[in-house]
Amino acid sequence: MSAWNEHVTAALLGTERRDPPVLPEAPAEAGDRAGRLLDQAALLAVRRRAGLVPSVAAPEPVAPAPVEDRPVVPRAAAARLRRILAGEQTRVLPEWLGAAAERGYRVPAQALPDLLERGRADRALRPPIARAAGRRGVWLALQNTDWAYLVGSGDDPGGGPEMWETGTRNRRVAYLTRLRSTEPERARELLRETWAKESAPDRAAFLAAFEHGLSPADEEFLEAALEDRGKDVRQLAADLLARLPGSAYGARMAARARGCLAAETRTVRGRRRTRIAVDPPHAHDEEMARDGIPFHPSGSFAPRGAGGPVGTRAAWLREILARTPLSTWTELFELPPMEIVCLPVGAAGEPSSRKGAVSESEGRDVHIGWARAALAQRDGAWARALLKGGVMVDEPEALADLLSVLPDGERDAAAADLIRWVEGRPDLLRLLERVPGPWAGPLAEAVVAALTASAARPGRRDEHLVTRLCRLADQRLEPAAAARLAPLAERGDAAPLGVAELIATLRFRDEMLKELTP
Repeated sequence: MSAWNEHVTAALLGTERRDPPVLPEAPAEAGDRAGRLLDQAALLAVRRRAGLVPSVAAPEPVAPAPVEDRPVVPRAAAARLRRILAGEQTRVLPEWLGAAAERGYRVPAQALPDLLERGRADRALRPPIARAAGRRGVWLALQNTDWAYLVGSGDDPGGGPEMWETGTRNRRVAYLTRLRSTEPERARELLRETWAKESAPDRAAFLAAFEHGLSPADEEFLEAALEDRGKDVRQLAADLLARLPGSAYGARMAARARGCLAAETRTVRGRRRTRIAVDPPHAHDEEMARDGIPFHPSGSFAPRGAGGPVGTRAAWLREILARTPLSTWTELFELPPMEIVCLPVGAAGEPSSRKGAVSESEGRDVHIGWARAALAQRDGAWARALLKGGVMVDEPEALADLLSVLPDGERDAAAADLIRWVEGRPDLLRLLERVPGPWAGPLAEAVVAALTASAARPGRRDEHLVTRLCRLADQRLEPAAAARLAPLAERGDAAPLGVAELIATLRFRDEMLKELTP
């Protein structure tokens, strides 16, 4: 009988009737048979667990984590990261990760599980986590399928040419995108080989990669895609062709656009004056549809401020102008962009008494079409003209989008001018939402001035504006602005809601960035 069974028998019969065997590892007998039985039972339980043979084969050992090629963040920065992950100022986490990666640091290994778990729930966090996680982060993600987004995602192809044959859609898109950046012709031919076999959603996803390395060599492929049975594929092809200088698509759009806008010249008091006569398309045809101008463009019959709803003809006009090479207008009017955008605009066929006057609705449609073209074609001269020409003051969101086209040295000053134009209006928030951070220099000064002015005005509307503006500024405004906002927080009970929290966040970010500075 085994020692375990003997002890079970002693327990059932009682230690007075059956003395349990003595184990050499057990404590010396103290005269208490029941106590000795329990001590030895505990010893037997440990012995059995220690000697348990696994029922299945043990898994292969996990390969050790690779050696890191970047140093871990400084101790103070690591401590701040722990505070952020514990719930303090959590909204600054993307900035902390981005700043660490930009300065050549990586996340402490102890923080990786928490970070990877957060990335599983928040897709917006994944790119900054991937940049700062280091080699150990990728190694750890390979051990947990919930964290697999860190490898093989759209930012990391996670393999070579075999990914195009066997990978998921995301991996294939990532591979094609990388190849377009280095060998665009090879990428195009690779896609051509499988194009007919791909589903419409996959064709659209792959075609989007053509924005990388786009060149005239892609024109034939894109023209063929205009006939695709997938609506999204056709629209993407049209959008890409519109960005291709010298394309047949651009020539077709220019021909349509010249049929809608014409230069009319007359003499007034001995001076020749030019205006833009507007005649939007009267009908929609199959050729327009093929070139990506839908019968009901997005924005048709949508609110258009004081000018009322956008009619279908006006929406067609905007679409055509947005896809027309901007050189069309400098050649037609023989003027630089700044002078062209300042020309008076009116409907074609207006009575002579009105010729030369600016028509608000026609002018808005023309200028919005040009703004969209400048954004798509990344034309700084036209963006600058539309921003400074004063012709789109009622379209602050469209103007804000143009800021990204300007050179870095001009962007902040132009954004500050926009803020001053709309200061005190609800448009301010919609404009600032489209201006990415960091808000520095003259832009920061304009934001602080707008915030101060709004806080000084009584009324619930302005209180709401200040609160929302503070919430928007806490991640974009340069930390140094905290000192300029301090007087607002010193008003005691009269201090605007949100200002104290904004200042606290700015100071937190200031300390955070200093800790990450080598």
